[in-house]
Parts: sequence; structure tokens; C-alpha cells
Amino acid sequence: MSRDADLPIIDAHHHFWNLSHKAHPWLRDEPMIPFRYGDYSAIRCDFLPADYRALTGEHNVVSTVTMEGEWDEGDLVAESKWMTRVAEESGLPAAHVSRTILHEDGAVDELARHAAYPIVRGIRHKPTYAPGPGLVERGTPGGLSDPKWQRGYAALAPNKLHFELQAPWWHVDEMLDLIAAYPDTPVVINHAFMPVDRSADGLKGWRAAVRRAASAPQASMKISGIGINGQPWRLEDQRPIIDGLIDAFGIGRCMFASNFPVDSLVGSLETIYAGFKEATADLPREDRVKLFHDNTVRIYRLDIPLQSA
Repeated sequence: MSRDADLPIIDAHHHFWNLSHKAHPWLRDEPMIPFRYGDYSAIRCDFLPADYRALTGEHNVVSTVTMEGEWDEGDLVAESKWMTRVAEESGLPAAHVSRTILHEDGAVDELARHAAYPIVRGIRHKPTYAPGPGLVERGTPGGLSDPKWQRGYAALAPNKLHFELQAPWWHVDEMLDLIAAYPDTPVVINHAFMPVDRSADGLKGWRAAVRRAASAPQASMKISGIGINGQPWRLEDQRPIIDGLIDAFGIGRCMFASNFPVDSLVGSLETIYAGFKEATADLPREDRVKLFHDNTVRIYRLDIPLQSA
């Protein structure tokens, strides 16, 4: 057993799916959709609590938070209902992030129906985003500054739901304007603000955007989903990302997460968490407990005792 084996972990972002439900078209239909990790045929199979637990190895994963998995848009609340049942039967997850198409008619009512399930803490709706820096057009339908999209967004806080943002870093200005307009809605940025372009110019733009995003105290960051297409997960590639995020957001607003089973396309769960641990090995134990456990307890309002006190 390694010296880090007892470090408590709450995996802040992963998925469960059961393909017998026929509720995840992207995992069943042909042809497969374009995907940032390329061929994703290896994850087109059930992934349930027993499958997750079989992958944790010596890591002390005490609980998890599940993320919506692109459920069939015809009945998005059905995923909240299903995840509630999964948690009751298996003990995982401790919380769930659901999905609502915020600019569609009925979004406000749907948010209330999600919120009726106590396990649901937030909503992710991947907004329409521009293909690259300098190409953002304000008011794009389905985007962060679309007035109709914002009408749905405005219903999050009254339902005690936060927002999970998955969009590239070049939408940081729209994100900051959104937070200024709706300051009572916390925002959790998914997948490290998507540093897909690892060129010098790409990382320069990403770093600047991360620092601007961190200026909003309502924003927190998930260090997850940082694999590189076609390459195995290696700390030497990921350390600049991890260090940059912690430096910008601080110990108190970052969380580590596996993004499994999606990131199994680039590395094992054991490898990814071992990398996170090595990246933070020089930090005090209290800080590491916050990054791996306590920040997720606080941000997701989990009924789990803090460990860093």
C-alpha cells in the first residue's frame, strides 16, 4: 500500500449508464458522433457502480458525484429518477448533476422537476460554442449570452441548483458576464476549461482565460477530462494544467475527478488518480484533503463529514 492510499477521495465527475434503457443515443446509434478522444467504441457498454468500484484499486474513493450522460432529450428528468434509484440501491453516487436544455420551452418547469429529487445538485447544459478564439458571436442561439437561454438559467438559483459549464476557455467573457448578471448561481467549470490546444499560443490563451475566470468568487474548477487524444495519460503532459489551475483558483476552489468511463480511453482510473496525487505530493496534507475530498463535499453540499478540519 502506498503512502497516499488512505487519502480520502470523492470523485467529483463521472458517469453511469445502462444501455438496456436505450436512453443514451450517442452510445447506441450509428454512425458514432465526432468525439474529442476519437474512437469511443470501448465505452459503448454498461458502466454501473460495480464496474466503477472494480477500477479504483488502492485509491480510497469514499463517494462520488455523477454527471449527466447525454440522456435522451425526450425525458431528461428520467435520468434524475434513475440515478436516485441507483444511489439508493448501491450507495453511489452521493449527488448528481442533471441536464436541461435551457433555451427550450418548458425548461423552467423541467428544472423544478429535477430539483424535486434531493440527489440533484446542479444542471449541465453544454452551450453552443464557437470553434476557436476570436470567433465568439454574442447572442448565438443556445449560447451563454442568448436571452432565451438565460431565461432558463435564471431559474437555477430559485431551485437551489448550480450550473456546470462545459465550454472552451475562449467563452470566459460570456461566463463572467453571466455570473455578474446572476450572482446567486455558482458555476462549476468542467474539464479544466478545455485546454485542448497544447501549443504555446493555445496554452497562453488558456492560462489568461483561467485567471480571468478565477476572478469570479462564484466559480470553481474541476480538474478532469484533461487527456490528450491519441496519447496515454502522463503526468508530464498534465502537470502544467494541474499547476496552472490550482495557482489560479487556489486550494479551496479546485476538485479532482476521473471523468470515467470517458477518460478510460486515455488512461486507467488508477493511473489518473496516481497522477493527481503525484502532482500534489509536495502540498500539506490538509490542502490535499481539500482538493480530493472536502471541496467536493462543500461545493456539492454533500452529507459527508469534512476531513481537513
